Amino acid sequence: MAGWAGHRHTGGVVNMSGEPQHLVLVIDIANVMGSRPDGWWRDRAGAATRLLAELEPLSGAEVTLPELGAARITEIRAVVEGAAKRVEGPEAVSVLRADGDGDSEIVEEANRLTASGKVALVVTADRGLRRRLPESALIVGPGWLNHHLGR
Repeated sequence: MAGWAGHRHTGGVVNMSGEPQHLVLVIDIANVMGSRPDGWWRDRAGAATRLLAELEPLSGAEVTLPELGAARITEIRAVVEGAAKRVEGPEAVSVLRADGDGDSEIVEEANRLTASGKVALVVTADRGLRRRLPESALIVGPGWLNHHLGR
């Protein structure tokens, strides 16, 4: 299935309970916007606002990941940068405004989640960013998210 490439599963994420694994979705908003040529470049803030609104139904949703199986998205954290920094999201989506580059904010957030015992599912196609993420982070491409959003 398109969009599954780059999924990383480590021994640190093993779910033996039979219940869905709880995940925190961390989204590289600029990368996901750039994955579809729908005119986002004409209005980055508007495109980011629309994408954030589309994410709300995923809060609490059960999804399937290869190798991991059933997972429940318990929190959604969306990283915005540049022209999109001023956007607001729905209540179910925590908007993280990158002070510098968005990639560094995503790495910091994934590290914070890992340190607190939570499992991060990072959505990005950025290879450089993927290499910087903690080993325990799960990674999917924008195609995975677009599929779940019906885009």
